[in-house]
Amino acid sequence: MALASLLNGEANAKSPLEPKAPHFPAKAKRVIFLFMAGGPSQLELFDPKEQLQKFHGQPIPDSFIAGKRFAFMDTFAKEKPKLLGTKRKFAQHGKSGAWVSECMPHTAKIVDDLCFIRSMKTDVFNHDPAKIFVNTVSPQFGRPSMGA
Repeated sequence: MALASLLNGEANAKSPLEPKAPHFPAKAKRVIFLFMAGGPSQLELFDPKEQLQKFHGQPIPDSFIAGKRFAFMDTFAKEKPKLLGTKRKFAQHGKSGAWVSECMPHTAKIVDDLCFIRSMKTDVFNHDPAKIFVNTVSPQFGRPSMGA
């Protein structure tokens, strides 16, 4: 990157940070990113889990926790954690058939105007570093965030 910045203006030197052309022409004119720390979980709003509901209150299977790290894992030795389903009712809405819980009746009416991203993943397993990761792409405190 240093060489590319030194060669800035040269015909054959392109910055690796230069924006790339999108796969498709952009349709959106604006984006509102809602980061609702402390807000209800997506599991309570937009992500019904039928199997989780089916096994609500039962101990978590060993196959699920084997070899994985979780916050407060030392409490697992005292008592095996139980699966916790939602108390909310869900229904599909709009042409897209997006699932929305009863908590969001207005949002249910406008789901076809929204974009739901369901592909985000991180190995950061604790809330505070995960919140930092969502906004900075790093679990390390002190990195610049979106909009900075």
